[in-house]
Amino acid sequence: MVIFVLLRIVPGDAASALILSESRLNDRATEEAIAAVREKLGLNDPLYVQYAHWVGDVLHLNLGKSLWSRKPVTQEIAEHFPVTAQMAVMAVAISLLIAIPIGVLSAVRQDTFVDYLFRVVSIAGLAMPNFFVGTLIVLFLIIVFQWAPPLGYTPPWKDLGANLQQLIWPAAALGYSLSAIVSRMTRSQMLEVLREDYVRTAWAKGLRERQVVLRHALKNAFLPVITITGTQLAVLLGGTVIMEQIFSIPGMGRNLIDAINHRDYPLVQGVVFLMATIFLVTNLLIDILYAWLDPRIRYR
Repeated sequence: MVIFVLLRIVPGDAASALILSESRLNDRATEEAIAAVREKLGLNDPLYVQYAHWVGDVLHLNLGKSLWSRKPVTQEIAEHFPVTAQMAVMAVAISLLIAIPIGVLSAVRQDTFVDYLFRVVSIAGLAMPNFFVGTLIVLFLIIVFQWAPPLGYTPPWKDLGANLQQLIWPAAALGYSLSAIVSRMTRSQMLEVLREDYVRTAWAKGLRERQVVLRHALKNAFLPVITITGTQLAVLLGGTVIMEQIFSIPGMGRNLIDAINHRDYPLVQGVVFLMATIFLVTNLLIDILYAWLDPRIRYR
């Protein structure tokens, strides 16, 4: 609702953007033409009427047509969402591969050189923004290996090798930044769980360190980690705008920015609606996963 209102109260509108784009071809952009387009798009109606019409269309699974490409919004989303989804899943997988071992080892080897080293790595990931990490990766590949990562996007079913070469680097940049958050949370939760009575009992029974850490401590420390990871996955699925711009990847974030620049109301609203749905579904799945990880949790 907020996005719906903000799109319409900022200076300029979709009708003006459409007419101005056409005027480059015919050198003609009259007030009558703009008024006609506004009437056709229903922009002269009150905001609450426009919003009611949009909600009614959504309830009928109709997100409208893009004003710029003339394609259905669902088709635009279907073309760009899989790109962002693949990059987001790869980023989360990379972050977990980095964060879980670092967080566990930092907690088990607290206040040792290993702990200090991993904490520095985590703090560096928190301090450096994604676009800076992505730029460093590109410069490192060019300077050290004299090789630049390919730009653009190739579907995996056409050429898996080219697809991975294009997405692995932005996914690595996103994964490193995300791993900093997850590793810090994993470390703090592991330190808390390792002080619990049942963990001390496991040590006293003579269990091996691997059994105590992985079977007794890690599983119970994983709930907050899942919350952060799931939330970050939802954020990434909503659009990784900066990485898509740096590596010229046609994902959801880049598509959303183009739609905002073009005042493409239906496409912007459709993408935002999808992002909100992803957040809701992700949080629901996280809550369900809680009950599986911790049998003490029951939903009634």
